[in-house]
Amino acid sequence: MAHNATYGLVLAGGESRRMGHDKALLVRDGQSQLEYVTSIVAGCVDRLFVSTRREQHDDAERSRFDTITDRYEGIGPVAGILSAMDEYPQADWLVVACDLPNIDADTLTFLLANRSPDKPFTAFRSSYDELPEPLCALYVASSNAIVRQFVADGVVCPRKILMQSDTLLLEQPDPHALDNVNTPDDLRGSVLEAVR
Repeated sequence: MAHNATYGLVLAGGESRRMGHDKALLVRDGQSQLEYVTSIVAGCVDRLFVSTRREQHDDAERSRFDTITDRYEGIGPVAGILSAMDEYPQADWLVVACDLPNIDADTLTFLLANRSPDKPFTAFRSSYDELPEPLCALYVASSNAIVRQFVADGVVCPRKILMQSDTLLLEQPDPHALDNVNTPDDLRGSVLEAVR
């Protein structure tokens, strides 16, 4: 069965409050974390976009990429997902958070190769708690209405949306691929460093 075009959305609109630094601008081997993640996602999709908040639209690093600015406020990462669906409703979206230092092409290729044509979401099962990992997942075009209904009902947590939906859950080929960095403590054990 033929798929819709698959577009990539790298979520880089967070406020990084717990980290105290913009997570998209954390550095690895001389490049920003945002540049690292976008380069991996770009190799797996037909088009790539970076999700930003309004006030980040002219940010020097983010504006190097095609961006989609959040059209919704106060609902977290789902704002970026819905804004992307608004802009390109016929596309399937590979959604990837920018704060995954261990993400690699093999993980994303595996996810896309094992997507279900019949389910609105394909995601990995967390290697820590077995729950869906919504910020490295495929949201097919037809999931648009599902996500909107959850948001209308006050459910804005992407994990809860996937938990309460017909989601195909895959085992992660690399159990650490989706480890994220949220705090300075997380940063200390990772390949990333904050720019001083």
